[in-house]
Amino acid sequence: MQTTFTPEQMRDPKIQRANQILRSCVHCGFCTATCPTYQVLGDELDSPRGRIYLIKDMLENERVPDAKTVGHIDRCLSCLACMTTCPSGVHYMHLVDQAREYIEDHYKRPFSDRALRWVLARVLPYPTRFRVALLGAKIARPFARLLPDPRLRAMIAMAPKQVPPVSRNDDPQSFAPVVPRVKRVALMTGCAQKALNTDINDATIRLLTRLGCEVVVAKGAGCCGALTHHMGKSDESHAAAARNITAWAAEMDGDGLDAIVINTSGCGTTVKDYGHMFARTELEADAKRVAEKACDISELLVNIMTPEHIARSPNMAAMGIAGTDATQPTDSDRTVTVAYHAACSLQHGQQIKTHPKTLLKMAGFGVVEPADSHLCCGSAGTYNLMQPEISAQLKARKVRTLEAKAPDIIAAGNIGCMMQIGSATGIPVVHTVELLDWATGGPKPPALGRSGSGATPVPILR
Repeated sequence: MQTTFTPEQMRDPKIQRANQILRSCVHCGFCTATCPTYQVLGDELDSPRGRIYLIKDMLENERVPDAKTVGHIDRCLSCLACMTTCPSGVHYMHLVDQAREYIEDHYKRPFSDRALRWVLARVLPYPTRFRVALLGAKIARPFARLLPDPRLRAMIAMAPKQVPPVSRNDDPQSFAPVVPRVKRVALMTGCAQKALNTDINDATIRLLTRLGCEVVVAKGAGCCGALTHHMGKSDESHAAAARNITAWAAEMDGDGLDAIVINTSGCGTTVKDYGHMFARTELEADAKRVAEKACDISELLVNIMTPEHIARSPNMAAMGIAGTDATQPTDSDRTVTVAYHAACSLQHGQQIKTHPKTLLKMAGFGVVEPADSHLCCGSAGTYNLMQPEISAQLKARKVRTLEAKAPDIIAAGNIGCMMQIGSATGIPVVHTVELLDWATGGPKPPALGRSGSGATPVPILR
């Protein structure tokens, strides 16, 4: 794509990056085939190619964004399926993030939009505030139909009926391995996840310590910054990211870290991009170190978890249901079928496609995938709250294709996807790590109903 940025504009590193991305686009349109919003709306401007044209015009001409342009860019899920599809390697993620920041700086949204975005930015990344908000949503649920804004109704509808108790495992501390130590890793406990589902981090800690990892919850680490980053609120997102970088760099400079483990794939995509986010800043070196150490939980497990771990464990999964022992079961033995939902941030953002399925099969589960596994479920951070109508269509389609596989369980690697899909199906939805914890001696995932003696105690080191 030809660009016409002026020499003065090109002195700005952000414009330099935008120019690089724009010039790599060859207008082929392959991205339209895998763009969920284009699939739903059928509007070229609601495809990556269309949005690229809009962003190019806005940045080149330093134009004040109009409502139409903002609407089309707001409707982007940032699912990044276009980046997987693109034969030219167009880094759409950096371009659309820059566009959102530009819009935030130059466009005055209607008051209701500004108010809603302000509330989300100041509630969702803070677990205590989020918990209070969830309790408020529970109280407001009987009156949701009376609310005039569909976005408010969507927020109340998405709130879980029960808010889990606070898990003290999310506090800064270190958990000792139960076998000789093979790795020392930091666990990112996240923000919204700590309010919505505490079982995921608990299962992660149990599984990693069982496999010989010392697990550190670093003091000062919290929200990755993704929620505000995708709203264009760069000051807030960078402040959150900077706290994480400082906390994890301190651990690396102290007793050292082999990895920074992330079990929420949306956070993983963002943390792995810290090097870009903090380029040409005083935190650049530490940000790059953190990004290099960051890995999805499945990336770590595929290297340290073996069938022997399953075979040697007091396997509650094997005792509870047939087909989840460590042997190589035949298809007829696999009575537990797991429909694996590939989160966009995992398969497109991080290009991790096979690891979770490999691990689930190793644990003895039968794994199936929906026909539209490459397409988004419609969660996308705050998208299901800000664009409820489009999100609902994407959710309905995803649930329909998952249920078509007649699974016993639906597994995913991202809390947002779990909440989105779980709100529209009666099939239990659990995190992949919960199933792997179960298969190696941990308790049955609560979403499936508890059995046995309960959770394995987690040994605390400090």
